[in-house]
Amino acid sequence: MRQRISLLMVAVVLGASVAAPAWAEEDDEAHGGMPGQAVAFSKKLGNCLACHAMPGTKGEMAGSIAPPLIAMKLRWPDRAKLRAQIWDATAANPKSVMPPMGKHKILTDQEIDQVVDFIYTL
Repeated sequence: MRQRISLLMVAVVLGASVAAPAWAEEDDEAHGGMPGQAVAFSKKLGNCLACHAMPGTKGEMAGSIAPPLIAMKLRWPDRAKLRAQIWDATAANPKSVMPPMGKHKILTDQEIDQVVDFIYTL
């Protein structure tokens, strides 16, 4: 199990394609078709489902490596800190396996803002 998780983390960090569920695009309406949801669910962009479980997903493909994205406004009341975490999680935790989405230009500033907007609805 440990080796399987490690290989998945390496794949995500290296930008390998980890399949997002086919139903991800179908659930856009659940959050008003928010662009941030499309970015978060896209295996070519955020691919958040590779590591995080989220409400509204069916759970078949949601990850369990990282904390579930629930009650985000309560857990991250300072929106700027949540954005900084997505931009570069290694700044707060050098051992984090979360890819530095902004620092490594995986996501644009606009895409990160969209993901933060989406995550705050969870």
